Amino acid sequence: MKDNRPVNLDIGTMRLPITAWASITHRATGVALFVGMAVLLWLLDRSLSGAEGFASVQQCLDSFIAKLIIWGVVSALIYHSLAGIKHLVMDFGVGETMEGGVLGARIVIAASAVLILIAGAWIW
Repeated sequence: MKDNRPVNLDIGTMRLPITAWASITHRATGVALFVGMAVLLWLLDRSLSGAEGFASVQQCLDSFIAKLIIWGVVSALIYHSLAGIKHLVMDFGVGETMEGGVLGARIVIAASAVLILIAGAWIW
């Protein structure tokens, strides 16, 4: 019996549809938010420890790295929220077809890109 299935898949050469990329990115931003919130909670705890802690956090937040981390967390929040709203809309039966899924993914990606750029201009 001959098996026609591929023996060794090269995932690097596979072309995923935009809906798959949107789903993977939604999961990745959820992980990024989990880690980012830990950093932000640590900064909040440090700032509430006293005047010296507040001053050190204020000085830290002026650095390039801190602004980059904050922009990353805000960007993850923007994308994750918009993708979550898309999922809620789909739960109501809107956009459940393949064409609707592709359109929804494109809208989420485009709207996220615009809002992330606006957030970047606000943070920097």
